[in-house]
Amino acid sequence: MSSRFDHRPASRARQGTLLSVLAALACALTLPASPASAFAASPYPAGATRPLRVAAPAELAHAATAPTGGSSVPASGSSKSTTGSSKTTAKKHPKPKPKPVLHGDPARAVLAFEAMQRAYYIAGSGLYEGEPFSFLWPFSQALAATVTLSHVNGIATIPGLSATVARELNARMVGLRSYLDTDNSGAPEGTFTSTLGAFDGTVAPPAGPGGTKYYDDNEWVGIELVRTYALTHNAAALGSAEAIMAFVMAGWDTDPELVCPGGVPFSNSSENTERNTVTDGPGAELAVRLYQLTGNVQYLQFAEQAYEWVRQCLLSANGLYADHIGPYGTVAQTYWSYNQGSMIGAGTLLYQATDNSAYLYQARQTAAAALAYYTPERLGSENPFFVAVYFRNMLYLDSVTHDPPGPKLAQPYVDYAWQHLRLANNLFVFGSPPSGQLLVQSAIVQIYGLLSSSPSTYF
Repeated sequence: MSSRFDHRPASRARQGTLLSVLAALACALTLPASPASAFAASPYPAGATRPLRVAAPAELAHAATAPTGGSSVPASGSSKSTTGSSKTTAKKHPKPKPKPVLHGDPARAVLAFEAMQRAYYIAGSGLYEGEPFSFLWPFSQALAATVTLSHVNGIATIPGLSATVARELNARMVGLRSYLDTDNSGAPEGTFTSTLGAFDGTVAPPAGPGGTKYYDDNEWVGIELVRTYALTHNAAALGSAEAIMAFVMAGWDTDPELVCPGGVPFSNSSENTERNTVTDGPGAELAVRLYQLTGNVQYLQFAEQAYEWVRQCLLSANGLYADHIGPYGTVAQTYWSYNQGSMIGAGTLLYQATDNSAYLYQARQTAAAALAYYTPERLGSENPFFVAVYFRNMLYLDSVTHDPPGPKLAQPYVDYAWQHLRLANNLFVFGSPPSGQLLVQSAIVQIYGLLSSSPSTYF
């Protein structure tokens, strides 16, 4: 994928002890951003990560005042603690049973989610703030945060909280419909390579301008719709995921004149010239899950095709996957963590679907290369969205191989963010100057949620 926002730095070893990881994170997560001139012009809208909320130093919840042993979320309502009478004649009553609370990672996931809703959600609309509404990319991650929160251990034990999360998930489904365009037609949109319905990069008419559809954004949405279907058994969610899959499969580039023919393009704009790891890796993940749910072998065939295309065209000598390839064979040798993550996840899912151990071997090879390359400094220099995708897939691989380096990476990452990158209102900031974004906040919710739920719920 091309650089979607100008401040992404170009830089990216296996992790040492927990203390060394935290020490490195202390430097890494506050690195200044690289200048915009370090990157080629992005085909993605410049405002995709807005709104930004620049934080003043005084707003940070510093480590000296932040809880270190985990926080808790009380049950609905509150009650003051009471003590019995000190008189010896007072009648003794049995102590009331303590109300359930969440602690640690589950509690922090809830607190970060609540802050996300307070800061960015437009009540009654189903949508989040932007210009005036957020792009589909950050919306898809708010959806992912909501689905992940639905799976957090202990949510169901808190009276009222599980119902609140269910209502939030329904609200995301309502908001998602605002991006749906069923025919890809109309003067405001221009000419596209596909005429199948899918989700626009911005809110579709009449509420928004609509326009270009990004394949990876649709795939992120499709993965969350599959997770929603597994949670709610709502057939409409599965049907929408299959419609997205049809859109992605129709986007496969069959031009024989291309260097390394094949691959899914970055967007469905006729001006697009890129085919990407981020459009084929997550596309393969979505296809495998749909095959597992429906038994449609075409999904599995597409997943294997997309996965193998990335390995043939974008796998570098260092064992990592490059970002994209141009029409004349120029490969962008940029190594984002989420590209490695999506291919790790795709290989793991393909192994589970086929019992072909080669896929698992390849996933473990990629994980080993990524562990050596993505030092805490490199992870700290990337937007937390990229890192959340990486952790999600690493944790999923861990659940299959029973060799769990993932938590040793993810836990100190969010612990540092909680202590040093969190405002007093529980919003998280990133970059220079430190700024809050829906994309950042939803990523932190997801990481805490992933650490608090079963990997079987990740896809």
